[in-house]
Amino acid sequence: VFNNQAVVSTQSTGHYYITNNLRIVMDEDPQRTHKKRKAGAKFNKKKKRKQEEEENPVDTDARKRNPKAFSFQAVNKTARIVHRALDKQTRKHKVPEVDRTPVDPPPSLVAVVGPPKCGKTTLIRSLVKHYTKQNVNQVKGPLTVVTGKNRRCTFVECPNDISSMIDVAKVADLVLLMVDANFGFEMEIFEFLNIAQAHGLPRIMGVLTHLDMLKTGKAMNRTKRTLKHRFWTEVHNGAKLFYLSSMSFDLYNSRDVLNLARFISVMKFKVLTWRATHPYIVVDRVEDMTDPELIDKNKKCDRSVGLYGWVRGANLKNDTSVHVCGVGDHVISDVSLLADPALLPAKTKRNQLVAGH
Repeated sequence: VFNNQAVVSTQSTGHYYITNNLRIVMDEDPQRTHKKRKAGAKFNKKKKRKQEEEENPVDTDARKRNPKAFSFQAVNKTARIVHRALDKQTRKHKVPEVDRTPVDPPPSLVAVVGPPKCGKTTLIRSLVKHYTKQNVNQVKGPLTVVTGKNRRCTFVECPNDISSMIDVAKVADLVLLMVDANFGFEMEIFEFLNIAQAHGLPRIMGVLTHLDMLKTGKAMNRTKRTLKHRFWTEVHNGAKLFYLSSMSFDLYNSRDVLNLARFISVMKFKVLTWRATHPYIVVDRVEDMTDPELIDKNKKCDRSVGLYGWVRGANLKNDTSVHVCGVGDHVISDVSLLADPALLPAKTKRNQLVAGH
């Protein structure tokens, strides 16, 4: 319809008639559905093709349909790839080792290592607070806490001297490597990693501190990413790295400490052959057992010293020569068995049941 004029065509003659003021109303029929053929040449052709496909199904797998397209194009290159894959798989094979751990194992030794003013003491205080719900104002010597039904941990803070790092690397089961995120990796960290590699490389987990000193979130994310890749380069790819951001009441955030404590509680430690075949003790307490009268007479007299601690590795016997770090070689005069000062919860419950009967 154009300007109130209608154009009507007839199919027979092909002529067009123009009428004025003509209104044409057409019924809008719904769209008709497609009717499939049920007879005829096309129907028979499709039926025959369908029957042939059912009788002889075509394999949809391209490798089976055209095997030449997926064969080896370069034999030497493929051989190198296969050899490399087999070598990588062979490196993962380990000789089975005899687990000499006793029924009630000694506490796992967790060493906290890092440069000065990076938060080592604060981390130990936070972990002790998490496990025992008690505050520790000063950290003097090793601290042993019960971390689970069948596990105890002894936390040791490593001083910043080469001798202490060597001693800690020899006995530590797990190392918490503290890194000041505001400063980056320092010389003490690289020194300890080199020392640890020479003594079997125990389990190492990184801990980033002072993240709250970074001004923006963008700078924090960039620093985390950079230090993580640097840490992986020094230790191994995928090494665990924890972030301690904020502090409250001179302790780290409870949620960050909880995540770290969970990993410590379930961590599986490597069995080092040298440690398993040699007895050693990390001394928890030292006691001077010399007669006071002899000390009054001569202050430079020979002393009898009692050393308390859990025996790790093999069995310790009397009259055995031992090396005391910083003192020298000496002979043990007596070894005595004492009651366990930090009983496991499972063993305590078992003892109570036995006592009740």
